[in-house]
Amino acid sequence: MSEASPKKMGFRSRLASALKPKAGKKLTKEPPPAYDYEAEVLDSLNQVNKAPPTPVQQKKPINFYNKNTTGVQAQTGELWDEAEMLHSFLRRDSFDSLASLDREHRNNRTAWDESRKRGESMIASLPPGLWEHITSYLTPTDHANLAFSCKTFHSIMGPGVFSALNLPENRQYKCDFLLPMDRLYPDHLLCFPCAVYHRRIQKGQERIKHNHTLNPIFNCPNPKLQSKARITPGWTLPFSLVQLAFRAERYGPEYGIPVESLNKRYKCRSSEWTHQTRYYFHKGHLLLRVVSTCFAEGQLPPSMQRHLLYWREDYTPYFSVCAHWRDGELMNLCKCALSHIPPPRAPITQQLKSGPAIHLALRNPKVFISLCSECRPMRRCPECPTEYLIELKLTEDKNDPDPFNRFKQAIVVTRWSDLGDGRSPESPEWKACIQEESSGFDSFKALSRRGLSGTFEAQSGVTIPGQRMLSLNPANVKEGEEGHNWY
Repeated sequence: MSEASPKKMGFRSRLASALKPKAGKKLTKEPPPAYDYEAEVLDSLNQVNKAPPTPVQQKKPINFYNKNTTGVQAQTGELWDEAEMLHSFLRRDSFDSLASLDREHRNNRTAWDESRKRGESMIASLPPGLWEHITSYLTPTDHANLAFSCKTFHSIMGPGVFSALNLPENRQYKCDFLLPMDRLYPDHLLCFPCAVYHRRIQKGQERIKHNHTLNPIFNCPNPKLQSKARITPGWTLPFSLVQLAFRAERYGPEYGIPVESLNKRYKCRSSEWTHQTRYYFHKGHLLLRVVSTCFAEGQLPPSMQRHLLYWREDYTPYFSVCAHWRDGELMNLCKCALSHIPPPRAPITQQLKSGPAIHLALRNPKVFISLCSECRPMRRCPECPTEYLIELKLTEDKNDPDPFNRFKQAIVVTRWSDLGDGRSPESPEWKACIQEESSGFDSFKALSRRGLSGTFEAQSGVTIPGQRMLSLNPANVKEGEEGHNWY
């Protein structure tokens, strides 16, 4: 009998045998461990006596190019991330390339060439010896202005042109060089004796004050060298105030003071004279008018006339005068005007006390007085731009308690002067008004046919009666204080 062939297995049988677990691979659950109470208590006691373990933090890679990175490692420049290290070798911005840098350099060069003034390239091409020959004909002020005009001239001439301005003999040239810079320094003022800009102490509050009052405009180591013009006894006009008035007129109120702030009305401390000053701009020049008034009696002897006219401290007139008042007929004209004042009113009862004679002219003296042909005309100083007018006016004396004697005759001396353009104390008009020595100024040639008085009064609509204009010193005698005609 033949051996039986093996029985073929179907699909289901093969699938079941494949999914049948192998021997020894059977998953079984382990039984839970036995609970040990004593071991848990001992373990808890040991944990109390020990410090808690510190958690270990994983180090993060530091990005050196991250601006928000802080710490010590951010200052060392170390890179912990390899990917970031590889990317750092690349150019992050395009302008770091050589082509972009060269393009930027060429653009800047073109912009600088366009900002330069036209002709500088031609100036630089000329030999330096030629410019040295040209500048030898210039003053130190023009030489410094040329070097200050552009960079090319500064490189050709060098800094020596500015050092030359600091020499004592070039002080006036230095002032001429610094004066156009007034627009740049509203808080400072140019001091001509020092040739530097000083800071203003009382900005906007500078005023004319009495000489006995401390009134500094700026701190200057040479206050005695400041140029001043005499107005009346105890009152002077510093040139620095003239500067401030012109600066406010040219550049604005921040640079100086209004010219109206210089106007003043005051009474003399040592006499009965009253003064009124006023200033006015005309065609770039500052005009001054000073009106001085004092009550006077008639028939005064010469000694009383001198007592009325002269200040006892330095024997100068109480009214405003220029520096050449001694050379001429000014004081003689004032004495002549005083002699025209009639004697005071004398009633008949008072005349009978001295005798039986009665003079009706003394009872009612003239109210309106006309001066003679000698003292009536206006006078002009031949050496400075100054004009004088002497008048007698009937004025009310409000301090007199007698109501019948309240109106009195008063002598009025008016002075008009041209103080110049205010740029420097060396201006011809200012220098001629304050300097006793002759400066070569001819007022009859410099001034027009219209007098200063008419020019000044025309701005307020006042018309001065027509007067002849004569010279204050027709004989052209210049004796000064040595002569005796002034006293």
